[in-house]
Amino acid sequence: MPIDPNAVGTTSEPVERSWTSKDGLLYAVGVGAGTQELPFVSENSSGVEQQVLPTFAVIVGGGGGGAMRSVGDFDFSKLVHGEQSVTLHSPIPVEGRVRTVSRVVGIYDKGSGAVIETEAESVDAETEEPRFSTRSAVFIRGEGGFGGDRGPSKRTGFPERDPDHTVTYQTRPEQALIYRLSGDRNPLHSDPEFAKLAGFDRPILHGLCTYGFTGRALLHTLCDSDPARFISMSGRFTSPVFPGEKLEVAMWTDGGQTVFETRGEDGRSVLTGTCETS
Repeated sequence: MPIDPNAVGTTSEPVERSWTSKDGLLYAVGVGAGTQELPFVSENSSGVEQQVLPTFAVIVGGGGGGAMRSVGDFDFSKLVHGEQSVTLHSPIPVEGRVRTVSRVVGIYDKGSGAVIETEAESVDAETEEPRFSTRSAVFIRGEGGFGGDRGPSKRTGFPERDPDHTVTYQTRPEQALIYRLSGDRNPLHSDPEFAKLAGFDRPILHGLCTYGFTGRALLHTLCDSDPARFISMSGRFTSPVFPGEKLEVAMWTDGGQTVFETRGEDGRSVLTGTCETS
């Protein structure tokens, strides 16, 4: 069954997801955190209380899969992540359980492919208090041409001045193999043959791994490493990243609002977006 544009508005049944201390630690290592970030990678260091990276919400709150089942069948080797946002209502606890409802909010015809946007709201499974929300868009090559709306054109504008902050991180050659252990087992990031089917000469890094690296830079630079000050982050993926690349995150701040651009080691833009902090 091809993409069904009438699936817009479809809402999933609630899905529960729980996590433990180990899940937060594994995610942090998967997005490059190390010995200089002990609160996020250790649960038993003297005088250090474990914390969870805000972008972990994409793992435990990424409920788009439920509603996505209504949009039709497609070739997953043709799917790439286009956009991702998270909004936090409070810091993510070290252990917890949420109930997530997802909804298809848009299906757009880009001609060469289709864009599907979903959003998910997660509440604490015990108290029903809001925890976090996520929103994402995926682009599926070859699924356009059904005559639908092209959808909005989104671009991030940057001030005409040097960045206020720049942070550089080195990804590891095996970065995708670590990150996939947090749940995204798409072979595009581990299987060379599958990657070739998708048009790449080798596996690429998960877009959400690049997103997590960027989130770390924003958290440590803008929030003094305090997750309670990290409110939201929205990003648009503009180019694939290969494991082992160096990433540079440039930030332009105006009060609690920041625009950012993450660049590959050749200077190309790979992720652009905005961040709200307190």
